[in-house]
Amino acid sequence: RPAVLRRSQPEGSGLEDEGGCSIEVLDGSELSQQQFLERFAFSRPVIIRGVTDNTRFQDLCSRSGLLQRYGSLTVRLSTANTHSYRKVDVAFQDYVDRLLRPQDAAALGSETLYFFGDNNLTEWQNLLDRYQAPPYFLPGRSAAYSFGIAGPGTGVPFHWHGPGFSEVIYGRKRWFLYPPDREPRFHPNRTTLSWLTDTYPDLPQAEAPLECTVRPGEVLYFPDRWWHATLNLDTSVFISTFLG
Repeated sequence: RPAVLRRSQPEGSGLEDEGGCSIEVLDGSELSQQQFLERFAFSRPVIIRGVTDNTRFQDLCSRSGLLQRYGSLTVRLSTANTHSYRKVDVAFQDYVDRLLRPQDAAALGSETLYFFGDNNLTEWQNLLDRYQAPPYFLPGRSAAYSFGIAGPGTGVPFHWHGPGFSEVIYGRKRWFLYPPDREPRFHPNRTTLSWLTDTYPDLPQAEAPLECTVRPGEVLYFPDRWWHATLNLDTSVFISTFLG
């Protein structure tokens, strides 16, 4: 397997804990488009395994492969808070060498720079064209990709937007979700890692989120306006398909 963009996990971070899984997990062969529309599209999240084969795309996303093709490009980073106000442009090589590191548990979301979305499609289209997106769709909506790479312990705190799919290419990503009518308890400028440490352990059962850890070969679908927060348990490469 090609070398991935990997760094060690923060000591004592608890990132080895994948948590439980309260989201239904199905094999792609068990879920037709019609079943997807009837059971999940407008009502609840689902994790689908083995629905596409992105082995080739994974190979292209190795550390050496990405740096060789894109190292000199400028990428746009966002702050990892609920309202991503600040954008910073850096060379992709510089992001990998300096910023792709474990999350400082004490850092605020506004101090954490995260590479996800804001992809220059002219420069990244050749890579994105090789991604095999999930075959499911919502009537009247088109798909748009957001590609990202981030270190262990990073993630985005709770937020919501339109529906979509998220697939992990390398690493593991832990998800926490609430339906639109159940706004979670969180601070928009605190990281998911601090929420997991400080708030999550004391949540009563009635306030517990739906959650699961997504691994390579698995795709999470999240419906429209569902609250969600993410936590990368490893250095992760991931791609989302937003249905707009």
